[in-house]
Amino acid sequence: MTRQPAPPPLFRTRQRARQRGETIGEHHHDEAQLILALSGTTQVYTDTGRWLVPPQLAVWIPAGVTHRLDVLSGAEMRLLHWHPDAIRRWAPNANLEREFALRVSPLLRELIHAAFAPDTGADKQELIARLVLHELSGVVDAPTYLPLPTSNVGRRVAHLALSDAGLGLTTPDLAAGAATSVRTLSRLFPAETGLTFRAWRQRARIVRAIDHLARGKTIAQAAGLAGFSSTAAFSYAFRQVTGGTPSGFMGE
Repeated sequence: MTRQPAPPPLFRTRQRARQRGETIGEHHHDEAQLILALSGTTQVYTDTGRWLVPPQLAVWIPAGVTHRLDVLSGAEMRLLHWHPDAIRRWAPNANLEREFALRVSPLLRELIHAAFAPDTGADKQELIARLVLHELSGVVDAPTYLPLPTSNVGRRVAHLALSDAGLGLTTPDLAAGAATSVRTLSRLFPAETGLTFRAWRQRARIVRAIDHLARGKTIAQAAGLAGFSSTAAFSYAFRQVTGGTPSGFMGE
């Protein structure tokens, strides 16, 4: 009699230490995944955009979604995986079919710690897995999410804008460099990213500044490297995008 293989677990956890500069190339999982770095900062890319992920945030990746990950500073990572059957059985009426980042609430952080505790039994593990899914319901995309346009023209503009670290290129410069017009650019970005081009570029600057903060730069240094004329201008723009201050966002 042929022994049947054991069914895959409905929920499992993994932990990994990653060094600065490591890249985990494009891949996908048969399970949904929650990615959290207890320390350090990572950047996660999918076809729809990219997320800068300091320890205050986590990223949800549905099953089958291709993604890659860059480690910007040494990261102690926690990875939680749900089999599709677990999502169907346990998830509340929430949209978990798209990727997103969320701020880690105190409850969510404690649940994740409990999931990795050595004395957590199978029954408790299942309860934790269910509760985490409930915590993921009704989330708002974190401000470190930078949506990418879907059209070739939009992608060319975005690439040029992201490469312009010194912010020397005007909107007409970027449009000309992508072989399009300002009018087309102004129409594409709201339609394809949900943000006006001006708002998109401002968010890109804030994401760049958070990257510098995560790498140990001071607020003044990060502001300058992201192209802001002063820390006051940077703090004002930061609050507009994130709803908080740079020091508060980084947990200082």
